[in-house]
Amino acid sequence: MSDANTIRRLSPELAKKAQDELGEVPERIDEDIDTLRTWISKQPHLKARQDAQFLVAFLRGCKYSLEKTKLKLDNFYAMRGAVPELYKNRFVGEKQLAILDTGCLLRLPKPLKTDGPRIHISRYGQYDSKKYTIAEVVQISTMLGEIQIREDDNAMVSGFVEIIDMKGVGVGHILQFDVVLIKKLAVLGDKALPYRPKGFHFVNAPASAEKIMSIAKSLMSDKIKKRFHIHSNLESLYEYVPKDCLPAEYGGSNGTIQDVVNTWKTKLTSYKPFFEEEVSYGTNEKLRRGQPVNAESLFGIEGSFRKLEID
Repeated sequence: MSDANTIRRLSPELAKKAQDELGEVPERIDEDIDTLRTWISKQPHLKARQDAQFLVAFLRGCKYSLEKTKLKLDNFYAMRGAVPELYKNRFVGEKQLAILDTGCLLRLPKPLKTDGPRIHISRYGQYDSKKYTIAEVVQISTMLGEIQIREDDNAMVSGFVEIIDMKGVGVGHILQFDVVLIKKLAVLGDKALPYRPKGFHFVNAPASAEKIMSIAKSLMSDKIKKRFHIHSNLESLYEYVPKDCLPAEYGGSNGTIQDVVNTWKTKLTSYKPFFEEEVSYGTNEKLRRGQPVNAESLFGIEGSFRKLEID
């Protein structure tokens, strides 16, 4: 079998979870992937990657509903034209590695449990807001996400838990956080990405962050609101994410921040050719049958943000 047709074998724990919670039937995966490939080949507007590991991530993220998978895959590529501030010039270069070096985006080595979600820590106070914008930081987050689609079975089967550490967040950072970007990220997460958020935990939040939170919360469905937590101290975070699952700097034993940074700098560097190839994938909305999918159709205010549902 060539690489394009190979799917990594899940650990026994994750395989059970994929079958119980996502409706995965191992014997049927090849057939579902063939169906998707046939569908992709018949879409004049869509140029998508078709390797099996990539496609199975979308099937898992959509609980094996082929119709939802097609829609999500289509949106995943349509977003590139609709959100240029995140997808333009998305290459691995000095700037991207320097931002990663600040330790503002962490993906921890050990998941929450053997079959549990991946743990992410976003430390937006760590990057220099005079040098970089929040859009540049989030762009790298999308790059790490695409690596996870291919490599991180825990994230694709069990989702992720996001800890947002507000320590060091200053006026410069807060001024960069525009509501439009938050809306776009909410839609991106809901309609285009295959992995599911299992919880957002804010720590070290200053009072001014409460305002941003209330705006963000107003854009979410009730289901997602329940997943947002603000912790006044690490002890209350430990109730959701046990101490030993966190890096040494947070009192745990899940690597050190520098270890995590080094691992991901090496990983991102190894994906340099991949992101150069990515430019050739996307949608050509002029060739789409029916309504184009663009910034207006995805982010038009008519009700799009009143309810965001993520399963």
